[in-house]
Amino acid sequence: MEDRQIVALYWERNPAAIDRTAEKYGSYCTTVARNILQNREDAEECVNDTWLCAWNSIPPNRPENLATFLGRLTRNRAIDRLRSRNSLKRGQGATPLALEELSTVIPAVAGPESELLLEELVQSVNRFLGTLSQKERDVFLCRYWYFDSVAEIGADFGFSESKVKTLLYRTRKKLRQALQKEGLL
Repeated sequence: MEDRQIVALYWERNPAAIDRTAEKYGSYCTTVARNILQNREDAEECVNDTWLCAWNSIPPNRPENLATFLGRLTRNRAIDRLRSRNSLKRGQGATPLALEELSTVIPAVAGPESELLLEELVQSVNRFLGTLSQKERDVFLCRYWYFDSVAEIGADFGFSESKVKTLLYRTRKKLRQALQKEGLL
């Protein structure tokens, strides 16, 4: 069946549209999802979510290239699932704690000048990271970019949790001094 015929079935709200889509694009969408998720079961669920998303979005959309449209839907579903899975695995409650740790150093940005201040802050933090040793930078990024727990960082670097906490505390203190020196606090 040609793509325009499948799209016409969606526009008619004919449930056969999903069957025809699965027949023609099932393995393509599964491959897209599996390449991102690296898990067969998650990929299959993602593809099923794709069919539902296609059903809900055609109409009003009338895709010119159905394969591209379905590939994009699948990719977005897979990335969302991956983020969700990784946030559960990585975060485990550590994300709010990590953000709270940083909030003592990095000021809250609000008001009309917030975009400019935020850009200056980002540039300043990047300069600061360039001054750190590789070990300090890696630990800092693991904690505050990837939101790894202190225990995970300790295991990854072969440090005790106490050493990781001390290293992070000292690095935050250095960051605070650098931001004060640049007049951003």
